[in-house]
Amino acid sequence: MTAQMFFISFFGIAAVWFGIVVFRTFSMVRSALALLFSQTALGAMFLSMQAEFLGVLQIMMMATEMSIMAIFMVMFMMDPGGLGEMDMTHQKRLSLGAGIVSFVAAVAIAVFVDWGPAASSAPDAAQQTVDLGLELLGRSMLIFETAGITILTAMIAATAVAIQPVKRSNEHEH
Repeated sequence: MTAQMFFISFFGIAAVWFGIVVFRTFSMVRSALALLFSQTALGAMFLSMQAEFLGVLQIMMMATEMSIMAIFMVMFMMDPGGLGEMDMTHQKRLSLGAGIVSFVAAVAIAVFVDWGPAASSAPDAAQQTVDLGLELLGRSMLIFETAGITILTAMIAATAVAIQPVKRSNEHEH
């Protein structure tokens, strides 16, 4: 087994483990941190596969996103520390069935699909980064910018709605 396969396997197992921890904790903040670690492990898998741009982008995006999510949870949740033992799972039978079907489908695709020429004709890592940069800065730029502005507007609106107005006493009336 090569070192690359070892690290891909290690970070893959870590991503799945922290994904499970997301649903096993009672705290929304710990759940957000577990999701951050799971997504960071995915970024590390990208780095192990020599897709440096995607790996660093994944880690940076998830660190920012999960930090903001944890802050908002502390601000808005009634019990962000998880002392009330809330249940993080919903529709357990349906989600378990969907998870099993998705797992079987993913394994079947990975094992039974002939990846032949598609995998061998992939450009090298530097060319993939160039192609991805052209895609992000080309036709997809408007979509990303619109999504970013929309998310920022929603965060500002949620904060503005959550802040209670300060009642000022009018000193000049007394």
